[in-house]
Amino acid sequence: MDLGIIGQAAGLFAVTNIDDILILALFFAQGTGHPGSTRRIVQGQYLGFAAILAVAVAAAFGATFLPESAIPYLGLLPLALGLKAAWQGWKNHRDGAVDEEAEQSKEGGPGPLEVAAVTFANGGDNIGVYVPVFATAGVGGMTVYAAVFLLLVAVWCFAGRFFATRPVVAKALARWGHILLPLVLIAIGLLILIEGGAFGL
Repeated sequence: MDLGIIGQAAGLFAVTNIDDILILALFFAQGTGHPGSTRRIVQGQYLGFAAILAVAVAAAFGATFLPESAIPYLGLLPLALGLKAAWQGWKNHRDGAVDEEAEQSKEGGPGPLEVAAVTFANGGDNIGVYVPVFATAGVGGMTVYAAVFLLLVAVWCFAGRFFATRPVVAKALARWGHILLPLVLIAIGLLILIEGGAFGL
């Protein structure tokens, strides 16, 4: 096992996914008090990242499932989810206090597909970085990169949950999370659309 490749893979993952820790912390804060939310968030993160890896590996072998011109339009996913979260937050606020015990006991928080959609859309630019690296690494190197990346997804999930459960952060997220999550998702969506030149922006 080449330690150089492991170090490169870890560095590449960290640089291309640093913003995911904030998004994960917001998701974990949103899932607080909902049974099974941690499992669903981790599943979604793995599902979304596995999709990023699959597209990057396929592209490195010359198969293009996702045309380059389509990548900026992935911004529509977090944008739509952010608008949905904003609408739900506004509706809950307008409806006033809800029965907290009933709210806590029901399955809630973000679902795996919601997390996966945000992860995949936010990682659209990662694909462009991973493809040339994978193409030059060969099958053995690509396998090491994939293994390190998948291991670090767990570390990222742990870090996101860790930040979301720190008393000071948890208190802030409990107070502002319902506003921050939609804002972050909408900002990510708009950034992806604008940077990619979608709709002639």
